[in-house]
Amino acid sequence: MASQGKQLRVYMDTSVVGGCLDEEFRAASIRLIERGRSGAALLVISDTTLAELVGAPQEVRSVLEGLPARCLELVRQDEESEALAEEYIRQEVVSPRMLADAQHIAVATIAKVDVLVSWNFRHVVNLDRIHGFNAVNLRLGYMMLEIRSPQEVWKDDNDDH
Repeated sequence: MASQGKQLRVYMDTSVVGGCLDEEFRAASIRLIERGRSGAALLVISDTTLAELVGAPQEVRSVLEGLPARCLELVRQDEESEALAEEYIRQEVVSPRMLADAQHIAVATIAKVDVLVSWNFRHVVNLDRIHGFNAVNLRLGYMMLEIRSPQEVWKDDNDDH
């Protein structure tokens, strides 16, 4: 998916940060972080991500703490993104219990990132939900949001093309 020469703005939800320390997700999560460190990607996080990390173990929080500021862009919830997140819930794309997931999608949509990455296959990287989020986005005049797992964004340099 990654394009040659253009720095991608990649919104990472909290699962990607935690994925750096998970055996199953480690390689692809770290590869994405390293793309940010190298300048191939600008890693976009939100205040929702930071709030979710408050209760995480120090080793998870240190994933972002070790990155140079030039690698990261912080986007914040505002009235517009809160209204969009509430619309996802009103349209039953996600349940009210999944408000944080809706907030991640909404803030990434409004920030016009190139792609949102997540390991949350139940509530985010799920074809029915992706269609639902994008149906709401289009109906309200927003662009469609590309939603992928980290391994779909950048393959290992040894992978076949």
